[in-house]
Amino acid sequence: MKIVYVIDSLASKGGAERVIINKMDYMVNHFGYDISIITCYQDKDTPNAYPIPTGIRQVFLGIPFYSQYKYRYPYRLWVKHSIDKQMQKALTKTVIDMDPDILIGVSYFQAHIVTGIKCRAKKVIEVHEPRPFTLSDYGLSRGRLSSWYMRHYRNWYFRKVERQADIVVTLTPGDAHEWRKARKVQVIPNFTIMPIEKMSDGKSKRVIAVGRLEWVKGYDRLLDAWKIVSDKHPNWHLDIFGVGTWEQKLKNQQKKLGLEDKLTIHPATPKINIEYSNSSIFVGTSHFEGFPLVLLEAMQVGLPCVAFDCPFGPSAVINDGQNGFLIHDGDIGQLASKISILIEDSDLRSRFSKEAHETSKRYAVDIIMKKWDTLFNQLLTD
Repeated sequence: MKIVYVIDSLASKGGAERVIINKMDYMVNHFGYDISIITCYQDKDTPNAYPIPTGIRQVFLGIPFYSQYKYRYPYRLWVKHSIDKQMQKALTKTVIDMDPDILIGVSYFQAHIVTGIKCRAKKVIEVHEPRPFTLSDYGLSRGRLSSWYMRHYRNWYFRKVERQADIVVTLTPGDAHEWRKARKVQVIPNFTIMPIEKMSDGKSKRVIAVGRLEWVKGYDRLLDAWKIVSDKHPNWHLDIFGVGTWEQKLKNQQKKLGLEDKLTIHPATPKINIEYSNSSIFVGTSHFEGFPLVLLEAMQVGLPCVAFDCPFGPSAVINDGQNGFLIHDGDIGQLASKISILIEDSDLRSRFSKEAHETSKRYAVDIIMKKWDTLFNQLLTD
């Protein structure tokens, strides 16, 4: 079976990029598939954030997509239109030359172009971001013209993908419902192959959060909650691991709240498995999530998890009161309260820890990849 993935770039570290690479590696080594990936905005001189495994071909298109941002509206719209035409021409020719059985567009990236290519391949859109937040204004400040354009473009884009894709694959049932007008929808969650060197014993006085230092991760909300927790439990420490444009903003907030000795912001680390193991509680405060890999990783090592019930990822994994706590999205007081409850009750931490580890077993790589293998074979026999 010949499969071609289409993605904007593999130059940035992110959950989707990591999952796609692990998935391609598994399909080559376990199913014997012929796998290629087209990186549309990345050129050969830009290194990948994660190494491409042996046996996978990477095709660089090097389309200068980001050059449009040098211009203001409305001229930017003309530049974007020109780039889209260039993209459509280059991508169409590349895909037709490669002649795959299955063509997979990763997330919303150029999905309208991917699904519109006239070739024999079955078209799959693999969604990694909740639809309500795709191409939206959340966390952005747009002008009226920009907002008007994006609103109409977004509606047009979704209608086109729904009509053209053979199937849309989402990470959660909640997001599948958002795509209910598509020709076919299926839920296949993520997996993680993070190595486990040791389980958390729940004895360290340490809470951990992991992810990009950006608006979407909601760390400003976490710091506000930690101020409340820290005042009550001054001997506990919060450690955040990640990089991003919000780093200085968060450090300024940390200083303002007087938390200099109560939390540490660390750069991303390849040994995050050890950092999970040396912690006792995981906290997630995102505004939205596709399917939070970090939550699954934390559960693997037996960390009880506390997370905002944002669309749509945390509720797909956390069973409130069984393996962690789901918090009404944005309720800082409740978040602080539930963290404090886990800090004060070691027996509850232990019970949640065992349940969290059991939950993570449902997302083993062999189980999830079997679902993909079944889907691909069904598409080719329909």
